[in-house]
Amino acid sequence: MTSYITTPIYYVNAQPHLGHAYTTIVADTYSRFRRLCGEEVRFQTGTDEHGDKIAEAALKENVPPKEYADRISGMFRDTWPILQVMPDNFIRTTDPDHIAVVQQILQKVYDKGDIYFDEYSGLYCRGCERFLTEKELVDGNCPDHQQPPQEIAEQNYFFRMSKYQQPLIDHIKANPDFITPERYRNEVLSFLSEPLEDLCISRPKTRLTWGIELPFDNNFVTYVWFDALINYLTGLGYPDDEKYQTFWPVAEHLIAKDILKPHAIYWPTMLLSMEVPLYKKLHVHGYWNVDNTKMSKSIGNVVRPKELVEEYGIDTLRYFTLREMSFGLDASFSSEAIVARKNSDLANDLGNLYSRSLAMLQKYCDGVVPEPGLEEEADRLLRETAEKMLPLYRENMADFQFHRGLQAVWELVSYANKYIVTNEPWALAKDPAAAGRLATVLYNLMECLRLLALVLQPVMPETAAKMVAGLGIAADSPGVNSLEAGGMWNVLQPGTTLNEVEALFPRVDVKKHMEKAEGKGKAAPTTSKKAASEPLEGIITFDQFKEVEIRVAEVVAAEKIKKSDRLLKLTVLSPEERTIVAGIAEHYTPEEVVGRQVLIVANLKPAKLMGIPSQGMVLAAKTEVDGQEKLVLATVSGFVKTGSRVA
Repeated sequence: MTSYITTPIYYVNAQPHLGHAYTTIVADTYSRFRRLCGEEVRFQTGTDEHGDKIAEAALKENVPPKEYADRISGMFRDTWPILQVMPDNFIRTTDPDHIAVVQQILQKVYDKGDIYFDEYSGLYCRGCERFLTEKELVDGNCPDHQQPPQEIAEQNYFFRMSKYQQPLIDHIKANPDFITPERYRNEVLSFLSEPLEDLCISRPKTRLTWGIELPFDNNFVTYVWFDALINYLTGLGYPDDEKYQTFWPVAEHLIAKDILKPHAIYWPTMLLSMEVPLYKKLHVHGYWNVDNTKMSKSIGNVVRPKELVEEYGIDTLRYFTLREMSFGLDASFSSEAIVARKNSDLANDLGNLYSRSLAMLQKYCDGVVPEPGLEEEADRLLRETAEKMLPLYRENMADFQFHRGLQAVWELVSYANKYIVTNEPWALAKDPAAAGRLATVLYNLMECLRLLALVLQPVMPETAAKMVAGLGIAADSPGVNSLEAGGMWNVLQPGTTLNEVEALFPRVDVKKHMEKAEGKGKAAPTTSKKAASEPLEGIITFDQFKEVEIRVAEVVAAEKIKKSDRLLKLTVLSPEERTIVAGIAEHYTPEEVVGRQVLIVANLKPAKLMGIPSQGMVLAAKTEVDGQEKLVLATVSGFVKTGSRVA
């Protein structure tokens, strides 16, 4: 079995931030998991270094584009060891072999007749580095960059992307797991339901020289996306290297949702033209916000990976990002949230289980793992909890549902802590007649810790290595390096001698951490000193509450809003008809909300969202269902007359 996992190659117009870190941690975790399953794995990341924005950034710094690209690319390369990320290949689009492959592919597609020359007049967004259609604009602006595109008329080369629209649709429909999660598959099919335009794949040198020259016309350079996407092949030595034959059939791409279109439409149509088999899967994740606000350089809330590691520790960061984000949905980073996870899940649950279990073995058995006796009911339940965890862990990790995989692991952590309380080894140690029972309890705890070290290895490699060392197990032992050999009960050998251990996750003093953050000028957690000393802050009067007009409304129509995976356009009666744009599309289909009675804020000042006037707000609660974040619409327990006010 083989696996090939790639991150997008990161554009060098900005330094590494939390979003880059998350994508790369996910890819690293997945590659480690696949190795744990006994597979041959290739993991690739890198940097994208051509195009308008790079040339512009280099000009601002008064350095050549290559020098600028070298510096930022080096920052990405230097970041990954800090995050315990271990790619097999780091590719750059300025690498000579990549340039050669891009030109070879361009010539092949051109010779096939799938590239043609034409004059084009269109709306060009420098931020996106592509032409936009009128339908994509919101109030005349690019929806991503909130700036009007520049009207450009010029001659360029075009790729016949439209020629491959139907074959791509057919492939997506025939392969339900081609794009995951499903909401992004549906978004791509929705986009493909309208005629696909051909793709402009060149830029005239009169406008841009920083790019790969077209092999059939040296007056033009290649459009950055046509160049960048080919890295996934270049990194395997396409077309002749054995790595290409071995790994390309199992290629899985990992991206954030902002680059869905290039990866789900441009890239597969390019591959169809090249007569190269399509990649196996495209995995799409959401955005990381900071304190529920989108990261932005302009408001100064961009979070850097190195700072996070220095503040919280590498394995805390890796665990937090994988546990906190439901893959495919957005998530929010905050100092309060990561400290809470560290103190609760890591220090209290896992760290405490590890420390006290080993301490009892040292005290009662001189640090030597004993031979277990007969299994009792409590032991059986612990073993079955472990055996139930293993398939859930494997299934969810393979499906990129890391938060669910970790939830299953923590059920074992929780049960093992209860097992200690229930069986009271300290009481058994006082009774000479209970020596056999004490040996069984302590062996079972050590076996739990071995299994936890095994399954946590992809997520928290440093912590897993510490646990293995403390348990006295060789680092290369199959019992902690292979799910096939170690993913079962009773693998740990009695007679194994413990080593000296240190605490895995010392608790964070929240008060000191908050004061330290304030001293550095960072945003303090919401449980701040001020909030604690002024408990009434944020309280409103009854008269103020009366100004908020909450009414019962009936949803009579609903539809998705193009170019948005979060928003639904709702038509409601309350009792008058009004339009409300609601951010619930990731949790409800239009069909699921029509006919429902919901609660709305009826006297909210109207606002335009995606160009649509919204006259109110639908109320919903954020909760967790089966380990996944979900919005649940607020409603009433029985039928209420439409327009009734909530008092």
